[in-house]
Parts: sequence; structure tokens; C-alpha cells
Amino acid sequence: MGQQQLQQLSQEIQEVQEQIETLQQNVEGVRQEQDEVDEAIEALGTLESDSTVQVPLGGGAYLRATIEDIDEVIVDLGADYAAEFEEDDAVDALENKKERLDDEIDELNEEITELESESEELEQQAQQMQQQAMQQQMQQMQGQQGQGPDE
Repeated sequence: MGQQQLQQLSQEIQEVQEQIETLQQNVEGVRQEQDEVDEAIEALGTLESDSTVQVPLGGGAYLRATIEDIDEVIVDLGADYAAEFEEDDAVDALENKKERLDDEIDELNEEITELESESEELEQQAQQMQQQAMQQQMQQMQGQQGQGPDE
């Protein structure tokens, strides 16, 4: 019975660790998205109309293009929506997006902390169960040693 509970605890610990790893990957993905937002904000601050830029086509292919009007910036708002903004408003929209991403990272980190606490508790339970099992074995061995062949 104790061995089965120990195996179940071990499996739960592994599942919690996998959840933590997944959340950490999510945090990294959101941080990359933040970096892209920073790059966009920086680009808006340095580009001007008639500037030549490289536009990514995907697959590592780029096309040179000339910016017709820097005052018309299309910003992805999420959920498959985008809107056209003037340059300053586009920067504001990107800053707001960055703040939402910060909030998302905070939430993910809170979940990670909770799961780490849960994992520690499960590991402590497993250690206690192992110690109890060892004590029981020691008691059984001592009990067997106390019985002589004459008895």
C-alpha cells in the first residue's frame, strides 16, 4: 500500500514539474513578444516617410520596401484584430500591449510559484513516507532478530 502511494506521489510530482516547465516556456514566449514590441517602438521612433526597410515575408525571406507614410501604422491588437494609428498613437498602443504582456508574465510567474510550492509539499510527503517505510522495515528486522531458533 505504501509503495503504491509513493509511486502515485512521484507521478504527481512529475506532472507538476512538467506544468512548471510549460509555464516557463510560456513566460519565455511572452518575453520574446515583448522584445518584438520594443523593437517596433524603437523602429517607429527612428523611421521616417520614404525610408527603405526590409519586410519579412516568412521563411527567412525579406523584401526591400519604401515607407510611404509613417503616420499610418497598423498595430496588431490581438484576437485577430488590428487597427490603423498615427505614429504617436501606435506607440501608445504598443506600450499598452507591453503592459498587458507584463501582467501576463506576472500571472504566469505566480502560477509557477504556486506549483513549485505544491511540488515541495509533495516531495516532503514522499520523503516522510520513505522514512516511515524504512522505520517499519527496521522494526520488522529487529523483531525477527529477537526471536531465537529455540522459540
